[in-house]
Amino acid sequence: MFKNHPKGLIGAALSNMGERFGFYIMMAILTLFISAKFGLSDSMTLVIYSIFYALIYVLALVGGVVADHTRKYKATIMWGLILMMIGYVLIAIPTRTPVSNFALMLTATCFGLLVIALGNGFFKGNLQAVVGQLYDNPQYADKRDTGFQIFYMFINIGGALAPFLGIAIRNWWLQKNHLLYDASLSKLCNQYLDGTIEPTATERFSQLATQVSGAPVTDLTAFANEYLNVFTTGFHFAFIAAAVMMVVSMVIFFTQKDKLPDPANKEAKKEENGVQAVKMDTREIKQRIYALFAVFAVVIFFWFSFHQNGATLTFYARDYVDLSMININLGFTTIQGAEIFQSVNPILVVLLTFPIIGLFAWLRGRGKEPSTPRKIAIGMGIAALAYVLLMLGSIGLPDAAERETIGGLPNAMRVTPWLLVGVYFILTVAELFISPLGLSFVSKVAPPHLQGLMQGCWLAATAVGNLLVMLGGFFYESLPLWGTWLVFVCACAISMGAMLAMVKWLERVAR
Repeated sequence: MFKNHPKGLIGAALSNMGERFGFYIMMAILTLFISAKFGLSDSMTLVIYSIFYALIYVLALVGGVVADHTRKYKATIMWGLILMMIGYVLIAIPTRTPVSNFALMLTATCFGLLVIALGNGFFKGNLQAVVGQLYDNPQYADKRDTGFQIFYMFINIGGALAPFLGIAIRNWWLQKNHLLYDASLSKLCNQYLDGTIEPTATERFSQLATQVSGAPVTDLTAFANEYLNVFTTGFHFAFIAAAVMMVVSMVIFFTQKDKLPDPANKEAKKEENGVQAVKMDTREIKQRIYALFAVFAVVIFFWFSFHQNGATLTFYARDYVDLSMININLGFTTIQGAEIFQSVNPILVVLLTFPIIGLFAWLRGRGKEPSTPRKIAIGMGIAALAYVLLMLGSIGLPDAAERETIGGLPNAMRVTPWLLVGVYFILTVAELFISPLGLSFVSKVAPPHLQGLMQGCWLAATAVGNLLVMLGGFFYESLPLWGTWLVFVCACAISMGAMLAMVKWLERVAR
């Protein structure tokens, strides 16, 4: 797998696995945790979720500036891992639910998320920049795209495991407290305690309470308080697992960092040998920066659509997918929940990376391989197809208001999990055409003295897309279900069209 690639690639990939584990833990459970913990609506939950994910990426710009200024990439990366570990510990501390002091507890949770985002900002873009520097060596230059695809595939192994473990911990804690999991129940508990539950939904709430308790429930208020506390405590424990994985990544990075390039040492050696660094004229630097920012602007629309996977797609799994068809019994616990779909994407990344690399190699051998900008444009078109499938599969399903009235859909009215698996399959193919190749494009086109900054700008563009993710929550609550997905079809199609319009210019700049 790593043959003919720089030795530092495997160390960088393994170091990033812990970060991916935490990332996918959050993507799988954060929205469900916040809505259950604080009783927030889906749209308000996505405001917090979107700001958190936007900060993860926008703070990469800060991390890039710090690393470029100090030339201490490795120290910046290590501090990122430490901060992420601290942030996960802060939100892992179990606190009583429903919360006794809403403002204080929500602020404390948001502070923990901010620390995680800051750590991610120091870590993510700089590690990607270091991987790019591995391929600055002419011996490996022609393997840059493949190297980033391998790096991207390998780090997703951590992401594949995270949702399974998060669900297992949450459901284990429910079962230890003699309760079972139900996707609709945490929202119904909060609505009952707030007095906002629809009259017709109260009967369903009572039935579900009896079902998950295994005995008739006469005091629904006491049950709602108990279920919410146990449910969210299980999530707190899942965040502990993310903190542990940060420690694992720290150990791996510390032991492997000598195999990674050090820009400061490299520049010092050049000066010592009387070798001048390659200089670009001002015009070329400007052209490269213009090209990069054009790509950054276009991919915002892709990330706005793609990162619905932890947002409206998670809500869709909770509200419309028949989760009874997914029930993996491990003896001490069961794997069942809306969060499980967040493992589909990283698993598919691992499975599909080499077939897609093989496809590009086959096309390259025939002189027909698309350029990196053209691959990105194709990926955006593929993403649009994913939401076309979901739009067609959602026609006839009740909207949010109808669903709330009856207290959630019974399994007979829900769709097969395979619909969402198909959507994630198409989105993953699109991702493999865009994300690793986008990183490769940035590392290739960015002026040498702005590598960290430009990787940070790529992530900052992702941040803007993530900030727009919150709009999905408002669409989900106010539009017909098929109309919500149509918005994302249009966003991806616009991105593809804009990228195709610029592709010849981008190809010239990248030469």
